[in-house]
This record gives sequence, C-alpha cells and structure tokens, in this order.
Amino acid sequence: MTESPQTPEQRAQQLLTLLDLQRIEQNLYLGRNELKAPADQIPGGGMPGRLFGGQVLAQAAMAAYLTVEDLRLHSLHAYFIRAGSVERPVLYEIERIRDGRSFTTRRVVAVQGGEAIFNMDVSFQIVEPGFDHAHPMPNVPLPEELQDDLATAGALPEDKRNDHLLSHMAKLERPFELRSVFPIGSDAWAADRYWSPTWIRFKAAVDAADQRLAHCLLAYASDMSVVSTASLPHQGDISRHQLQMASLDHALWIHRPVPIDEWLLFHKRTSTSQRARGLVHADFFSRDGALVASMTQEGLIRVRG
Repeated sequence: MTESPQTPEQRAQQLLTLLDLQRIEQNLYLGRNELKAPADQIPGGGMPGRLFGGQVLAQAAMAAYLTVEDLRLHSLHAYFIRAGSVERPVLYEIERIRDGRSFTTRRVVAVQGGEAIFNMDVSFQIVEPGFDHAHPMPNVPLPEELQDDLATAGALPEDKRNDHLLSHMAKLERPFELRSVFPIGSDAWAADRYWSPTWIRFKAAVDAADQRLAHCLLAYASDMSVVSTASLPHQGDISRHQLQMASLDHALWIHRPVPIDEWLLFHKRTSTSQRARGLVHADFFSRDGALVASMTQEGLIRVRG
C-alpha cells in the first residue's frame, strides 16, 4: 500500500481515524495502518512497508484506554519485538492486570500474523492533588521565530537535498508540524551535538479537553526522530543513509494536562551510545514552560554491513 499526496490536515485526520479502533470482542481491538510512501520516493532506499512505532504506541494506548473509565494514563513502558508491516492490520490484546483504587494496570500485546510484534504495560491513575515542581524549559527560540521543517527541507538547493545527514522523513508529510531550533541545512544542524529541540504541533483541530486522545497523540509524537538523535554526536563520521536504526524499548510519563492542540517543545538529547544501541531522553514542554511529559528510549543504531 502506498499513499498519494495529502494536505497537512488530511495527514492528521488520517491518524485520528486510525485511533478509532474496531472492537472485536472484550479486550480485543483491531487497528488499521498509516500508508507509506513508495520506495522510489525514499532517498537512499528505506523500508516503505514498515510500521512506524509511534502508530503502534498510540493505538496500544487507545486500546488500553478503552478498558478503563475516569482514569488518566500516567506512564507506559513498551518493547518493540519485531518489525510490523503496513500490509496487514494490527490486533491488540488487552490483559487486565489490576484494577486498584488509585492505580490501574493494563498489558497490551500487538499481534500480526499470529506473532507478537510489540508489548506494553500501561498504568492509569485517578486525578488527585500532590506536590508540584519541575525543571524549567530550556531557553530556545519560540516557534514563531522558526521555519517549518518540511518547507525548509524542500527549499534546500538541489545539491543539499540529498545531504548525507538529511533523513528521508524530513521530506515527508507528518501529522505534526515540526520547527527545529537548529534549522535543517544550517551549520548548527550539521555540527556534532547531543541535543535536538524541536517545536511540534498537531495539524488537525481536536477537543483540547479530550485528554485520552491527547495522550495517544503524544505517544505517537514521542517516537518521532528519536533513535536518530543518538547519531547526532557522530554526524561528521558517517552518512545517515548508512545507518540501520530501530526502536527497541520506550517509556513515556505524562505529568500534566497535554495541550496537544498547541505548540509543544520536544526537547530530545542523547546520553550514551554503545554496542549498537543508543539511549535518548526527551521532555515535552508547553509554550508557557510547563513540563508536560518525559520519555526515554533505547534504539538499535548500527552501520550497515
């Protein structure tokens, strides 16, 4: 399956449609997939038929949400076991581990072709008061001071469009608008570094009060360009197109209400890479500086043989 060109709003609406899971029976839901660009549109090759991990995270979170009432997801911990395919739907099996007075736990297994491709533990909590503190947001330019990443990548001179550091994803439409603090193609963007702050905003209108949907959309966004962040300290050493990268495990904590219909700063940074694995941490801040969520992911990152 391949996709025809879509407007930004259509791309976001497609994701909303994919989060409307089909109920097969109790604790069993079916999810459809995003369509991918054909291989000849992906510079340097790529895997056009491979499922995006963020889609599976978002659908698994929604499947878990469909088994609880009046609770908020506060954390999820997931493992990507096998590469999924866009060619067949994903079956989500829910195990109701515990229903407590304050916390409720669910386990989700995503299945394709009779094999588990992903599993995730999800914890929900009642809304209750408590201590409140957080690290401040880093001092970066506001989104209005930056350019859209897709437009910036498309405006690069011909000799820069196939830059060895430029991911094919930078040239494809996404459900979120991205504005990088280090503009694509700039000297700062090309330099070896450990962090990658980017403003993101969902491209379709949503009900800001629907935190269930906001959490699932945030789970999707939390897997965008994460593994590649672990390659940033080595940009002067090797081409992006020579790297094999994949998400291995993923954790997300939601601290405060998620204003998914507004700009969020997705502040990614890598702490270590070794033995073909890279570790990346990130925080999500609202534009008024509130720490909304945090994530950590370890990914496979190796030079192709």
